[in-house]
Amino acid sequence: MFRYSLAFSLTLFIVPLLRAQSPQDIQKATLAEVNPKTAEVSTEELRKILADSSAAVFDVRPRMEFAVSHVPGALNVAQKPGSSKAFYVSDAAEIGRLLGGHKSKPMVLYCNGPFCGKSKRLAEELLSAGYSNVRHYQLGIPVWRALGGVTQMEADGARYVKQGDTTAVWLDTRVAEQFEKGSLPGAKRIGIEVTQGGKDNPAMQRAKNDGTLPVEDHNTRVIVFGDEPELVRAVADSLAKEAFHNVAYFAGTHAELAKAVKQLGQGEAKHGNTGAGRWPGSRRPARRVLRNLATAKSVPYTVSGLDDQERR
Repeated sequence: MFRYSLAFSLTLFIVPLLRAQSPQDIQKATLAEVNPKTAEVSTEELRKILADSSAAVFDVRPRMEFAVSHVPGALNVAQKPGSSKAFYVSDAAEIGRLLGGHKSKPMVLYCNGPFCGKSKRLAEELLSAGYSNVRHYQLGIPVWRALGGVTQMEADGARYVKQGDTTAVWLDTRVAEQFEKGSLPGAKRIGIEVTQGGKDNPAMQRAKNDGTLPVEDHNTRVIVFGDEPELVRAVADSLAKEAFHNVAYFAGTHAELAKAVKQLGQGEAKHGNTGAGRWPGSRRPARRVLRNLATAKSVPYTVSGLDDQERR
C-alpha cells in the first residue's frame, strides 16, 4: 500500500514536470502576458491570418520603419496627431476609415516586439472607440524575422537604406544576361538555384563561399529584388531559412527599384508615394484585398483612397 501511494505521489509530481519540459512548437508561442487587454496571436496564427486574409494586419510603427521592412501583407497608418515620438501611437481614426467604420471587423496589430508599447497603446484606443475584434502579435517584427519570416521593402525604404546603410547586401535575381547589362550599384547576382534542394544546397553553399552572402555577419541587411515577384520572394524565403536574420524583398520590378534609388535627394523621395488606393508594396489595389477580407467574413468593405501624403 505504501509503495502504491509513493508511486502515485511521484506520478503526480513527475508527470506535470515532464509536460513542462516537453518540446514546444515555438511557432505557436506567444508572450503570454498577464491580463492582456486584447488577445495575442502566435507567429503560426499570424501566418494563417495572412494566408487566408481573415483579418486586416496593421504595422503600427512609424512610416519609415514600415517602409524599410514590414510583414508582407500588412498595412501602415499615419501617426495620431499630437502624439510624440517617444510615445508614438497610430491614428485610430484612419484605421476606422480603412475598415469603412465597421468596428467588428477582425484586425491584428504588431510593432517592434516584446518591449514595444505601440500596438498596446493603439489597441487601448481602439477598444475605447468601440472596436470589438482587436488582437495583437506582441512578439513583433524581431521574432517574425527570428523564426524565418521575410519582410517586404517599399520604394522609400529602399532609398533610405541605399543612402544610409553601406553594409546592406543587394541581391539581383534576374538572369545573368540581364544582370550584366546593368543592375543597382554594388548589387550581386543570385539565382533561383538557391531555392532548390533544401537548406545548404550546393548553390547556397557556393553563394556563401564566394562572398555573395554575408556569412561573417548574419545580421547584415539583405535585400532581394528582380522582375519576377514569386521568384524574388522564394529566394528571400530560402535565405531567411539559412539563418540570415534581416532579409527583405522588394515586390516591384528592377526598373522600379532603380528609379526609386535614383531619386535620392529629389522632392519625390520625401513623400514615399506607393500609389493611392493600393495595398502598400503591392500591385493589388487595396480595394481588392479588403474585398477578399469582406467576402471571407460576409461583411461590407470600403477603402478611403487616401494617398501616401495624407497617410503621413
